[in-house]
Amino acid sequence: MAKKQPALSVQDERQRVNAKPISDKDIDFSDIPESTPDELKRAVRIGRPVSGNAKQMIAFRIAPSLLAKIRKLAAKRETPYQTLLHELLEDAMDKRAA
Repeated sequence: MAKKQPALSVQDERQRVNAKPISDKDIDFSDIPESTPDELKRAVRIGRPVSGNAKQMIAFRIAPSLLAKIRKLAAKRETPYQTLLHELLEDAMDKRAA
């Protein structure tokens, strides 16, 4: 289930909307110390853990009106629409197999 985002105040929302993206070259990194060789040795890569049952990404075309309905239902269930699509397809396949 997706986490609900806390509501923003009017001021926070205004700042978010008016915020300009900053390019990497404009960021001041001068107050961040260089990593030592020891720190770099101990560093570990962080990423998606290997679960053995990763889903495969696909792409397919869907009517905008149908996608809107799916997204609306997913929002009502407070779940990502991709997860809802997966559940709907899985249920349909289970019914066909039976």
